[in-house]
Amino acid sequence: MASQFIELTLGNHLISHGYDVNNNEIIEEVNQDKFSKKLVSISRIKSVSKKFILTDYLDGRWIYWEYLEDYQYVKSRLIEQ
Repeated sequence: MASQFIELTLGNHLISHGYDVNNNEIIEEVNQDKFSKKLVSISRIKSVSKKFILTDYLDGRWIYWEYLEDYQYVKSRLIEQ
């Protein structure tokens, strides 16, 4: 049975809180002192780029996480799910 989680080393992140009345995205920037290992539910992952992994969050928010792993490693782990 395939894992429902992926372990990633995550750090700084951007939280999207939605949009204002002028349709500008409301972003909260969160800077961390260091990266840390986290288990991420694969069902929460919406997209992956070479620098960020986009996940959903509470109340319709989105989080763009910086991650340390190699893009090809993350891609291969998600595709084998």
